[in-house]
Amino acid sequence: MNKVRHVLGISGGKDSAALAVYLHDKYPQLEIEYYFCETDKELDETYKLIDNLESYLGKKIKRLKAAENSPEAQFDHFLKLYGGFLPSPNARWCTRAMKLEPFENYVGSDPTISYVGIRGDEDREGYISHKENIQSIFPFRKNIWSEEIIATVLDNKNQELLMDICNELINSDKKDTIINVLDTPLSLQYNKNRKLNDLLTVSISGFNKIVFEFLKTTNYPISQLDDFPLIENEDILVRDDIFKILEDSGVGVPEYYKKVEFEVDGKKGFYSRSRSGCYFCFFQQKIEWIWLYENHRELFEKAMSYEKDGYTWMQDERLEDIIKPERIKQIKLEQLKRAERNSNPKSPFLIDILEEAEGEGCAACFI
Repeated sequence: MNKVRHVLGISGGKDSAALAVYLHDKYPQLEIEYYFCETDKELDETYKLIDNLESYLGKKIKRLKAAENSPEAQFDHFLKLYGGFLPSPNARWCTRAMKLEPFENYVGSDPTISYVGIRGDEDREGYISHKENIQSIFPFRKNIWSEEIIATVLDNKNQELLMDICNELINSDKKDTIINVLDTPLSLQYNKNRKLNDLLTVSISGFNKIVFEFLKTTNYPISQLDDFPLIENEDILVRDDIFKILEDSGVGVPEYYKKVEFEVDGKKGFYSRSRSGCYFCFFQQKIEWIWLYENHRELFEKAMSYEKDGYTWMQDERLEDIIKPERIKQIKLEQLKRAERNSNPKSPFLIDILEEAEGEGCAACFI
């Protein structure tokens, strides 16, 4: 039987970078492999972050390429294979071809625990691998387990086993309360999320111990471990914690998160990117496209050159139209209105304003 591998994908975004620092500092006993899936269309700041991380972690971050032997840039190679069809929110071939498949090939059939940097203030799981030999863990969240694990564990057929495990493992005064929750079957009135929340409210570490012991009866990768230090972890990290980790460690926050001033109709506002990933990512908001146009003109022009044969990055507008002076003005005025509704003047970043955009996209690309 192969040894369980611990892996962490570095997207170039703040959350995966902070998770790498967090696990390195808090759980040095974990032998974590770090990897980065290349698209060859990242901003330079992404590679700067990776260099900084390698220095801090004291180890190399493995670069993975889906088309390793292609003479073309990774994205261009696959764009040809897809007949010039640009990816979109409803056709994310870019994530599947250049992020998930190279990761799954890298792992192979080895039992693997993949650490994902979705935060405690996010309500999503992301676009992650669902291969049977790959198990995702979410260290920043109150619930570190995947939806699949929770559905398996809390299935009504497992009630008796869970209560037996609780009686054996839990010695605190919270045991009776946990037993009462476990003994309540799932129903239309008492669904899985409610039961999970009740258990975590009683004791995060207690619930984790029960889940870990239960998983030893399954074929999930974690079942092969004698112990797992994260079951004792009760940290819940949110956005501000992420920025603090990066700044305090010296790894730093990528420059593209930092707000840049603009002026329109005598009013001053700010813009930035809300995500890492390719510079032409179709999940960008329109104000982010304007940021790219005004701060990385050559990259914007490259993105615009891909819009041909009827394919566009945005469903309702071409890049050549979005940069017309009146359209730029309109988008900036809309950004000012949004900023007024979500103002946080103390923050050097615009994530507070672009928060709705942050929840969109693929975990493999942005986290």
